[in-house]
Amino acid sequence: MLPLGTALPSFALTDAVSGKPVASAELKGPRGVLVMFICNHCPYVIHIRSELVKLANHAVEQGFAVVAINSNSEKTHPQDGPPHMKNLAQAEQWRFPFVFDATQDVARAFKAACTPDLFLFDAGRKLAYRGQFDDSRPSNGKPVTGADLRAAIEQVARGEQPPEDQKASIGCNIKWHPS
Repeated sequence: MLPLGTALPSFALTDAVSGKPVASAELKGPRGVLVMFICNHCPYVIHIRSELVKLANHAVEQGFAVVAINSNSEKTHPQDGPPHMKNLAQAEQWRFPFVFDATQDVARAFKAACTPDLFLFDAGRKLAYRGQFDDSRPSNGKPVTGADLRAAIEQVARGEQPPEDQKASIGCNIKWHPS
């Protein structure tokens, strides 16, 4: 996992919806930056997506820049490619960019391992939280609340540091390009 306190890795990717570049250096969030590695098809993402989008939109309202990144191989998972990303984000009226990491270099820079994989950076662009959305899984019957990420967002918004004991994200492995 990316160590807490790590600076926001630099990236420049294209938003699947607008076609415009999105660069980490230009993300305007006076309270911080939320980076979410997600994709269209993963059952873990689908399970939490409605609440994740609500919480991401709330984070935007609280002064955070938010970006969703899809690093899955379009070669092996075409359903995760930019046209499908655009359709999903438009259908759900996302208020943050959904960018495609075609080279998978950004996922490697973040040490992202799965979808969803969530990273919250503070106002100084230092990693404050990396971990799960909540304890809910597609088959465990627990409600989707976003409790873990929500608590971290609230703490960072207050200028506080979330506790260092953070549960790693669980989901589908990022679909790496075939060797």
